[in-house]
Amino acid sequence: MEIIIGLLIIAIGAFCQSSCYVPINKIKDWSWESYWIVQGVFAWLVFPLLGALLAVPEGHSLTELFATAPSFNVWMTIFFGVLWGVGGLTFGLSMRYLGVALGQSIALGTCAGLGTIMGPVLLNIYFPEQKPLESLTSAVIIGVVVTLIGIAIIGIAGHMKAQSLTEEEKKAAVKDFNFPKGIVIALLAGFMSGCFNVGLEFGKDINFGELTNPMFSTLPATLLVTLGGFVTNAIYCFYQNSKNKTWGDYGKSSIWGNNLLFCALAGLLWYSQFFGLSLGKGFLTESPTLTTFAFCILMALNVVFSNVWGIILKEWKGVSQKTIVVLIIGIVVLIVSTFVPELLK
Repeated sequence: MEIIIGLLIIAIGAFCQSSCYVPINKIKDWSWESYWIVQGVFAWLVFPLLGALLAVPEGHSLTELFATAPSFNVWMTIFFGVLWGVGGLTFGLSMRYLGVALGQSIALGTCAGLGTIMGPVLLNIYFPEQKPLESLTSAVIIGVVVTLIGIAIIGIAGHMKAQSLTEEEKKAAVKDFNFPKGIVIALLAGFMSGCFNVGLEFGKDINFGELTNPMFSTLPATLLVTLGGFVTNAIYCFYQNSKNKTWGDYGKSSIWGNNLLFCALAGLLWYSQFFGLSLGKGFLTESPTLTTFAFCILMALNVVFSNVWGIILKEWKGVSQKTIVVLIIGIVVLIVSTFVPELLK
């Protein structure tokens, strides 16, 4: 029963993340770089900080935790957060050129596979005595492969969509639709986004041990990763503000209330995925296989829900019934992939 509860919590977090682009559509008269960094303040600083505080027992502080934790682990967690930040930037661009459904599918699919595998592999380079590679069991590897197959099927559906629609229909569904350019950006986004899980692996022991509730144990590391990502995004967004002369966006006082509200909501929905991941893992402790595979499960479910939103937002409008069937098959494979490791262990 606890495993089911854990998976449901992760699924709720995935649904929230896949919904985070909906409130962004309500933001008025701001350029991409302006609303991206403002929602990032909430997604990568405010809510991760509040989440990390839940891992701090009474009489202690986050400052104490980060000061006493191994500095190598702290800085490596932040470093991979900086790399993940590059993925976050290109992730947003993949949505621009491919739409919510296809862009998230390709980017998150790559992120799911590489993020799950890269963490233990890189950790093994620095801490072989911890034997992190033992977590990559055959059940986990097969689960990753099944996930990637599901992503590939959805990618095929996306290619079929690109081939069947006219340029006018493509633009009607996704304003800046560009399949070749979008695919390259989405793959890069997925590779760099996988660094998020690598950061979590390096920071998984940055907590107060037995004093920290297991459900909150990875939240301090999550804060460090998102902090690193915020730095990357802030540099790029402020550069774009200067380049595009959009600093004036922040001075439009008449729309601040509306935009701040929807940026905060988008940030909360985005952060919910990793808050849910931490809580969900707390219920998966009896299954080391699922604990290792949890990040991949989260990304797979993100893809499932993003395609549901893609259908709701009519991004697949006008495609053939055959394309829709291929899309649904891909979604079903992804849902099945979340249970594969547990069935094979």
